[in-house]
Amino acid sequence: MPIDPYILLLLGTVGLAALLPARGTGADVADGAATAAIALLFFLYGARLSTREALDGLRHWRLHLTVLACTFVIFPLLGLAARGTVPVLLTDPLYQGLLFLTLVPSTVQSSIAFTSIARGNVPAAICAGSFSSLVGIVATPLLAASLLGGNGGGFSADSLLKIVLQLLVPFLAGQVLRRWIGGFILRHKKFLGLVDRGSILLVVYAAFSEGMVAGVWNQVSPARLGGLMAVEAVILTVMLLLTWYGAKALRFNREDRIAIQFAGSKKSLAAGLPMASVLFGAHAALAVLPLMLFHQMQLMVCAVIAKRRSHDKELNPPAPVAESRIAVGTGTRSG
Repeated sequence: MPIDPYILLLLGTVGLAALLPARGTGADVADGAATAAIALLFFLYGARLSTREALDGLRHWRLHLTVLACTFVIFPLLGLAARGTVPVLLTDPLYQGLLFLTLVPSTVQSSIAFTSIARGNVPAAICAGSFSSLVGIVATPLLAASLLGGNGGGFSADSLLKIVLQLLVPFLAGQVLRRWIGGFILRHKKFLGLVDRGSILLVVYAAFSEGMVAGVWNQVSPARLGGLMAVEAVILTVMLLLTWYGAKALRFNREDRIAIQFAGSKKSLAAGLPMASVLFGAHAALAVLPLMLFHQMQLMVCAVIAKRRSHDKELNPPAPVAESRIAVGTGTRSG
């Protein structure tokens, strides 16, 4: 299973923050740049999503409700169940980060990419990921306030307003301006993809710099990281199995099941990072560590699943030519 080169860039950014963390005025500049970059990222998300696709996607309401239930109900329940791993495998701060991971919305780009590779319902994946991101702008802070409580880093109406202004308002602005800039964005998808990734790198640098200055890394050991990865592997396995076989039990067809599996089993680094920065403050670095590890794990595992799904037997039945030859041959002998 290949390691995403982008994960190496993320690790390099963490290393840079460890060696040269932003302090004082530099930290203010880094925070401001990260905030602007994430606003730009969600503006581009809004400008990319076709309003017609979004409206058409509403017809598939059962699929979207299934994905939302996986993302904001089943995932958090698994996160609460993981409380039993404290203190044997996880420290309490790492568990808080793990629980926060289970509260963030689903991904957009990777869900679309894997659904396309597996030959699933791509329009449904586009809408499911987008709807999840929009719902998460409000649902994630509210769930964090309810489940994390005082450990959530000071949730308040002000923090919810900050998240709405940073994520939802730019998204809606992108939707409004899509009529005029949509063509430009489609023509420069590769360049804007670099903007996407650069935005996340900026947020990672700002969050981990703040964590280094605050000294939060003294709370993490290699053994605890191993325990965290083991717990995350169990959660990912459960969600992948549940989304696939649960969707089958709900009588979704193959293409829809693929969209549900990839949209309902993953978590968004792009949406989770800025939310963690607002909700956790100086402890954001430790809070997003589980999300970063889960992000790489889900990419590696889903890449293998998507490739195998593309070769499913139901997509490649026995060649009808061979059957027709047998039928012709039989007909010839009987004649």
